[in-house]
Amino acid sequence: MKYEAIVIGASSGGLNALTFLFSALPPGFSIPIIVVQHVGSRSDSQWIDLLNDKSKLHIKEADEKEKIEPGHTYIAPPNYHLLVEKDKTFSLAASERVNFARPSIDVLFESAAEAYKDKLIGIILTGSNADGTAGMQKVKACGGLAIVQDPETAESPLMPASVIANTAIDYVLPLENIINLLLKLY
Repeated sequence: MKYEAIVIGASSGGLNALTFLFSALPPGFSIPIIVVQHVGSRSDSQWIDLLNDKSKLHIKEADEKEKIEPGHTYIAPPNYHLLVEKDKTFSLAASERVNFARPSIDVLFESAAEAYKDKLIGIILTGSNADGTAGMQKVKACGGLAIVQDPETAESPLMPASVIANTAIDYVLPLENIINLLLKLY
């Protein structure tokens, strides 16, 4: 099966996990990656620059109406929900916070699941709340693949543990094994 997109949700400890993940993926990794990392509403993009410095992938903040392209990695901008439209473009929304977060992992995962159906991979990494649980349930309901970081290896185990407790997960793996699996799937 050919996957057309990967969505990743991370919160507390996410920058370290994303840095580890992105530094290990090869420059030819073609599946677009869309990320929600919980950040403060006034966060600047310096942390994205740090990811780019360590990565062989092109990482950028997603823009309104931007077309999702293979080989690109997109990050939700601070203080906006990032949604994937059915035509595989982005929309940004400043609507209410979901699980105390904007951007919300649930909002991204639910919209991406509707757009990509069984061609989507959902990944939940380290975090300290329940954001991502409802989104991963939607990914599974639409036929997508569900991967969760092993809570025992996460800087903050609450978010991955919540997803595991409430969703039928395909893989629960430490970060290095998530990388190996992604390399087999692309």
